[in-house]
Amino acid sequence: MEEHLITAVAIDEKEVKVTVLDVPDKPGVAAKIFAGIAQRNINVDMIIQNISHRKPKTENRKPKTDLSFTIQKEDLEKTLKEIKKIADKIGAKGVNYDEDIAKVSVIGVGMRSHSGVAARVFSALAEQKINIGMISTSEIKISCVVKKNDGRKAVRAIHKKFKLGR
Repeated sequence: MEEHLITAVAIDEKEVKVTVLDVPDKPGVAAKIFAGIAQRNINVDMIIQNISHRKPKTENRKPKTDLSFTIQKEDLEKTLKEIKKIADKIGAKGVNYDEDIAKVSVIGVGMRSHSGVAARVFSALAEQKINIGMISTSEIKISCVVKKNDGRKAVRAIHKKFKLGR
């Protein structure tokens, strides 16, 4: 069963991580952000919203969060143009981006029925001192965003951990 657990490890070095900073943490804000991006025909891949990092102490201090997502590099210019307008409208602090990333994905239909796959992926990366910037999972895939110069090393580490390619 081990050989059928993971069927592929893939790398995408053409993505960019965009982060909207200090987004008001309230219903409907994420919908506004992604509706604006969708209207520009920009495909979003991974999305991560952090837990609120400010507890409201008064009515004037509302909770805020950071919201990060990945897009293809070719869409960066039009994404930034749109997301900066949206950030202003919703009262976010600003926008930053990171082009120095790679998305490493572990694919396999057996992952859902086997516990510990994510732990083994993360362990493989940790053993190589590779920091994970974002994580996304589905029934058949675990994707991690890492620094671009760690991307290929991450692929090799996962291959070794799962004894792939032998």
